[in-house]
Amino acid sequence: MLRFNHFNFNVLDLERSLKFYDEALGLRPVREKQAEDGSFKLVFLGDGESDFNLELTWMRDRSEPYDLGECEFHLAFQTDEMDKWRAHHDEMGVVCFDNPKMGVYFISDPDGYWIEITPVRK
Repeated sequence: MLRFNHFNFNVLDLERSLKFYDEALGLRPVREKQAEDGSFKLVFLGDGESDFNLELTWMRDRSEPYDLGECEFHLAFQTDEMDKWRAHHDEMGVVCFDNPKMGVYFISDPDGYWIEITPVRK
């Protein structure tokens, strides 16, 4: 059997990204790995509920933004507190797309990755 384990985003500024994911989604580091020569660092973030992790990869020698193509991929989070999270994300100024017809919205992280916020559907 296979199970989902983690998903990766490459980031330019690790500290800025760690702050964003903590403030915007409550994700915190659960483990880290650093190259002996300091050329890269991996930080795995967890939600404290599931085993799934978001891996942030920082590359020391990378200075230009990553090409995200047409942003036709995204990470999604589900909540039963849509109003609370929407107000929080509005306050942070990170909402980049709203789809009221589907009842979802997207936020954008500091590197331009889109994250979907969707309600628990019963």
